[in-house]
Amino acid sequence: MERNQETTQEPHGVPSTSDGVVRPKPKLSAAQRAKVERNRQRALLLKQARLSARPYPEGRGSKSTGNAEMLLKTGRVVDTGAGFLLEEGDGDPLDMVLMPKEPGPILGGDPLRCQECGRGFQDSYLSKHFELSVCDECRDNDEKHVLITKTDARNEFLLKDEDFEKREPPLKFITRKNPHNVRWGEMKLFLRLHVEERALEVWGDPETMEEAREQREVNKQKQKQKKFNKKVKDLRRAVRTSMWTKDLSVHQHTYGEETFDEETDMYSKKCSGCEQVVSYEKM
Repeated sequence: MERNQETTQEPHGVPSTSDGVVRPKPKLSAAQRAKVERNRQRALLLKQARLSARPYPEGRGSKSTGNAEMLLKTGRVVDTGAGFLLEEGDGDPLDMVLMPKEPGPILGGDPLRCQECGRGFQDSYLSKHFELSVCDECRDNDEKHVLITKTDARNEFLLKDEDFEKREPPLKFITRKNPHNVRWGEMKLFLRLHVEERALEVWGDPETMEEAREQREVNKQKQKQKKFNKKVKDLRRAVRTSMWTKDLSVHQHTYGEETFDEETDMYSKKCSGCEQVVSYEKM
């Protein structure tokens, strides 16, 4: 009489039967292993997308509204996403901070190809903000892929506001709070690589841009010298005015002895102070 064999699971994960015979674990084919790996990668991407869109758990003072998270300030530090942390103040505890949602990674489709290393990737900082196909591993924050403010870009590359926004295509940028004063307006940060390409479109070649930069420097020096000369002239005028004082006292004539002129039959007297001569005749 045959006995039914029940399959049990050993603690170390090797399948065996009740009669003690260890049976080998069935092997997966290459196609099955590839499918399992694809499912695992997709699950990780979905989890990462959910975490990036909802960084804080539900039920702890958060309300979801559309494309933003309204986080209640309940005594914790809130990451504003603008480069600094926001602490709870002494105001109303029901004050809410608008937290923008970060878009999740793009699922499916052909992967992007990095311009630096040639490897494929799904998402990166430069591709998301500046539409530049460079992976995060090849991103260089010190030289090639450094960010530059709009003011520095205008001064260094002699560009105007319309060159950034109205000339097609408009340059991509990100906004950040001003590190010098949070009450000032947000500053725009552009990718230096894109600014250099736009400058070549405006000026044609680096030599022309360098000549324009030198001419601007000459004009700036002329303006400085002109302002300096005007200040010196005003200072000399002020010093000259302070040294010269007008005599407002009334002059009293002091006449000497009178003289008689026989030809004209006239008498005259001369002031010793102002050399004034008074002529008269006696009756």
